[in-house]
Amino acid sequence: MRTPRDFDIKFIKGIGPAKAKLLEEELKIKSCHDLLHHFPSHYLDRSQIYSLRSLSGEMPAVQVKGSFITFTTQGEGAKMRLVGLFSDGRATIEVVWFRRIKALKDLYRTGQEYILFGKPQEFNGRWSMVHPEVDPPETAGAAQGLRGVYPLTEKLRNRGISSRNIFTWVQNALAATPHIPETLPAHLLERYNLMGAGEAIRTVHNPRSTAALQRARERLKFEELFYLQLNIQRYSNRRTAAVQGFRFSRIGRFFNNFYSQMLPFPLTEAQKRVLREIRADVGSGRQMNRLLQGDVGSGKTIVALMAMLMALDNDKQACLMAPTEILATQHYESLRSLAAPLGINVRLLTGSTRKKERAELHEMLADGSLHIMIGTHALIEDDVRFSNLGLVVIDEQHRFGVMQRARLWSKNTVAPHVLVMTATPIPRTLAMTVYGDLDVSVIDELPPGRKPVTTLLKFDDQRMQVYRSIGRQLAQGRQVYIVYPLIQENEKLDLKSLEEGYDVIRETFPSYRTAFVHGKMKPSEKDHQMHLFATHQADILVATTVIEVGVNVPNASTMVIENAERFGLSQLHQLRGRVGRGAAQSFCVLMSKRKIAADTRKRLELMTSTTDGFLIAEADLKMRGPGDLEGTLQSGIPFDLHIANIATDGQLVQLARDCASSILDADPALSHPSHAMLLPELQRLYARRLDLSRIS
Repeated sequence: MRTPRDFDIKFIKGIGPAKAKLLEEELKIKSCHDLLHHFPSHYLDRSQIYSLRSLSGEMPAVQVKGSFITFTTQGEGAKMRLVGLFSDGRATIEVVWFRRIKALKDLYRTGQEYILFGKPQEFNGRWSMVHPEVDPPETAGAAQGLRGVYPLTEKLRNRGISSRNIFTWVQNALAATPHIPETLPAHLLERYNLMGAGEAIRTVHNPRSTAALQRARERLKFEELFYLQLNIQRYSNRRTAAVQGFRFSRIGRFFNNFYSQMLPFPLTEAQKRVLREIRADVGSGRQMNRLLQGDVGSGKTIVALMAMLMALDNDKQACLMAPTEILATQHYESLRSLAAPLGINVRLLTGSTRKKERAELHEMLADGSLHIMIGTHALIEDDVRFSNLGLVVIDEQHRFGVMQRARLWSKNTVAPHVLVMTATPIPRTLAMTVYGDLDVSVIDELPPGRKPVTTLLKFDDQRMQVYRSIGRQLAQGRQVYIVYPLIQENEKLDLKSLEEGYDVIRETFPSYRTAFVHGKMKPSEKDHQMHLFATHQADILVATTVIEVGVNVPNASTMVIENAERFGLSQLHQLRGRVGRGAAQSFCVLMSKRKIAADTRKRLELMTSTTDGFLIAEADLKMRGPGDLEGTLQSGIPFDLHIANIATDGQLVQLARDCASSILDADPALSHPSHAMLLPELQRLYARRLDLSRIS
């Protein structure tokens, strides 16, 4: 029996070789299965016919019934358009097409009845529809109920392929392949009262009711998320079983002396909890593979150092890899000052390290006299060889590709324990997916004494008021960041630029020294400007978002973000995290135009109402979607989900994860007859993806 997977779309009625090639290039649709899994992005109600007199600008796409009175061609060349005057007998509307004008003139006739389906727009007192769907005369008058709108690309639209075409081809595909194989075990269908695969596919394309559509979508979402979680957890289980790790059997003098005598401040309960989790991992005999999340200023670095001290107490070396020289240098200075009293040798290796010093570092690494190495990508170079590397800490891990991180595995015959850190709060549902094969620790409280940053939304016409506030902070000896979205002025974008802003700030605050930094500067020049600010030789730092990560200046008390409406919530939160690192009350000022969209204002107002990074990350995920969080995703995880949404389907993510766990606990090899379809489906979904299960 023919199944959708082995049916090439070029054989579906209405497609053919040319359109099949286009669909593969634009939408990755090659088989009938791919077409049936190209789901509508949303649905429109086509059960009602509206009169032209009842139209309003607030309406979504609507149906109207009538006939064309005239057709005229207006404009010339690229600006040519076809305009049809359409009447329902009581009123008229203009119908406008900008593409395929000759073909459409030959297709439609005056005096013939049609149904138009499109978004009504009012312009100069007249109603119009641009590129509506036009049902052919033989289907005019048919009530169509809920109708899916299919995602398309601009190239497909320009080639005359519409959502209506996709709908028609889907119907032809359903007729050509009546048997749709089941992909979920019968016990899951029964337990959760899920639709069968065939019924769900048919319903999602041809919903008979809103309730049926909801059930179909839930089934298809669950299936996607279930296989995603099953894949992640199989990888994780295989790695746990296969990858041995060093057993750190003792807590010795380095850890104990630091904890009892040298802690700069008492650990929070969250830090203590995370250290217990790390201790259990490194003492288990299995390789630790843990993600440490903590908001800016939560004390991740102290936890990372204490994990390194566990390695040193067990005669192993440790290293910390950071994405930039600035961040690596700050880690080095911080960790060296903390660890030096214990007699620990901490050194720094970056791309700027001189050849003679580099050779010295290589020698100390090889003979074991160098205990902790801090560095950038330079750490993964082939000639960097450790004597006995036991722990790898990776900071701001999303800045590194998976393959780059994997090269640290080759630094020892036994896989070192891995602790990856991020100051970017990750919503729980996303962490379960992107980092589902890592154990996750969260530091969810700030050290005592830290004052929350006060965040203010100000508009361009309040700029002088903001400058007066900056002046008061500078007069108290504080420092200020001012962030711009652009380096240079761009005529097409009405945005503030760093170059323009630098001149304005110098003129406004002539008594204070202003430094500047942006991503196109040479590393040495950038480091010099950052050094001026870090050592308070400069009072104001004008910058782009290069300061988002890795700048620690406790004396900086004010962050001004120009055109804040252009930034995402998580990025605004990261920028805000550059202040509030000292004892003084700090401020973050979001500068914006007054005329902004309602959802943009809501986003900015959320920033002023909370400093909770996890709450902000959840909101950002819902507004913007997961996107491609990493260049190469953890364990080959796809984010080209067809119907599920990590941002809004949190309960289904958890349910799918629990189901995958229970199935693997009972049947690790997926060999039980009731699970016969699981391995073939997993192989189909993930066979062409890199097996990154051994990469942290």
